[in-house]
Amino acid sequence: EVQLVESGGGMVQPGESLTLSCEASGFTFSSYHMAWVRQTPGKRPEWVSIIPNNDDEGYYANSVKGRFTVSRDNAKNTLYLRMNNLKPEDTATYYCARVPKPGNLDYDFRGQGTQVTVSS
Repeated sequence: EVQLVESGGGMVQPGESLTLSCEASGFTFSSYHMAWVRQTPGKRPEWVSIIPNNDDEGYYANSVKGRFTVSRDNAKNTLYLRMNNLKPEDTATYYCARVPKPGNLDYDFRGQGTQVTVSS
């Protein structure tokens, strides 16, 4: 059974940082591209970042480029998202997702999400 469990969310002030983690199990983590997707109520999901299975350079949405860094540890089956200089518009539920087909903005599994709130 595929499981993706996110952690690390919370409430921070603008300009502060957070690191999200996602522990994966039930599949060969190192074989899949992985992604972070965020969503706010009433809006469509936004693809924040995608990282290839071999930990090559990732893709970032323009809204987070230069502030967020995605990484992975295939030995620990864990995906990370380091978020610096957080802004109120980064407030959302962040989901870890498995990308079955590289190059396609589509996922087949995602976790339960972790809430990030940026507010002064």
